[in-house]
Amino acid sequence: MHKNSSENPLVPQIVEVVKIIDETPDVKTFYVRDESGVPFNVMPGQLAMVSMLPIGEGMFSVSWQEEQDHLEFAIKSVGLMTSEIHRIEVGQKLGVRGPYGNGFPVEKCKGKDMLFIGGGIGLAPLRSFIKYCFKHREDYGKIQIIYGSRSYADLCFKEELFELWPREKDSETFVTIDKPEEGWEGNVGFVPAYLEQLNPDPANKIAVICGPPIMIKFVLQSLEKMGYQDEQIITTLEMRMKCGIGKCGRCNIGSEYICLDGPVFDLAQLRQLPPEW
Repeated sequence: MHKNSSENPLVPQIVEVVKIIDETPDVKTFYVRDESGVPFNVMPGQLAMVSMLPIGEGMFSVSWQEEQDHLEFAIKSVGLMTSEIHRIEVGQKLGVRGPYGNGFPVEKCKGKDMLFIGGGIGLAPLRSFIKYCFKHREDYGKIQIIYGSRSYADLCFKEELFELWPREKDSETFVTIDKPEEGWEGNVGFVPAYLEQLNPDPANKIAVICGPPIMIKFVLQSLEKMGYQDEQIITTLEMRMKCGIGKCGRCNIGSEYICLDGPVFDLAQLRQLPPEW
């Protein structure tokens, strides 16, 4: 994103909501655009602070897209701020500041096979990296996507999951839901168990994880059992971020500030931190 004319990092720029997509019963994707037409500059895995007067503000993952002429935020309604955002309509204005965070290591992963493991709204940040890999297809090897949610209705980005990504070259997409339901013919079960069932080979592979903390905990255990090394496992601690610029102190773990030093870390880096993550 470009700087606000005030040069104050805490002053948001004003954007207009130009499109809204209902992803699930409680997740909507908001497309926003700056009226000035200046292109945004966002990398996969970065975040931005979205503000809505007089309600408040919240940190959300920004979806990377090649055009950079708009921003996309997939927002789950979980509280006052997000429920109010869900009420807005096309044409209304929001404040945005950022981008914040280091983003996913797109350069470090070049030449590697990629394994993306997501749960629920955790697919939103992964989606940015997945889209980036497909756009720069020659830089990455085989791409596997494992994603799950509570039910079919709760699966985000269904068009990409079931139509677009499975058509991509040298890629596989695996989707699971927690419990059986009428009409669902895919896998049933939790993501960690499905991961072990699929048993993707760790050779020359980077695993990127995002989802509910309990899912991440068990996925990490599964990957370790399958022979993945700490340096091969990447996750994001974006849920800890608050102000985005290292001032509030909410996101620090030991000497690290998640908003300045992260939120993306590999497991080897996280092992060096106090066990608070």
